[in-house]
Amino acid sequence: MKTVLLIGDSIRLHYQPHVIKAFEGQANVWGPEENCQSSDVIWSNLDRWVISKRPDVVHLNCGLHDLRHDEGTTRALVPLNAYQANITSIFERVRGETTAELIWATITPIIEARHQAVRSSRRYERDVSTYNAVGVSVARRFGATINDLHTTVGEGGPEVLLKQDGLHFVEEGYALLGAKVADALRPFVFKG
Repeated sequence: MKTVLLIGDSIRLHYQPHVIKAFEGQANVWGPEENCQSSDVIWSNLDRWVISKRPDVVHLNCGLHDLRHDEGTTRALVPLNAYQANITSIFERVRGETTAELIWATITPIIEARHQAVRSSRRYERDVSTYNAVGVSVARRFGATINDLHTTVGEGGPEVLLKQDGLHFVEEGYALLGAKVADALRPFVFKG
């Protein structure tokens, strides 16, 4: 059986059980128990979470923590140029040190009004678009498959799929994301 790694933030933590169930008895699907948070955190833990696992497929996303503006700050947690450098370095190492197929998932949408009403930190949909454009550009440069979770949520209706925090999902949303991730993985899991 192939080894599939799911690397990502709290959104990944919640869709991961759906992906595990989709490949039960067909692939070993694993992801860290902890929230992988930002590209900085993924980069710092790349050996432990990815390289040492000798994966066949890596499904990767990050960005919601990177683009977060914490209270009292004037910039994103991981500015766009650092985000680009981080994911470029991650892709270089995964490509150079494993034989894994790479899938890059886009950042899911947010509903700013809901988010700003309940959080002291700030996230902006314009930043989601900008960070997604950079992520897709880097992924294409490395020949990674793009899994457009942003569009999937957009088509499914963020107003009904996102919780009151405008960031996380209701169970139907996580099921939809899990199905979309499983669909992206399937060609690689069953590849000869």
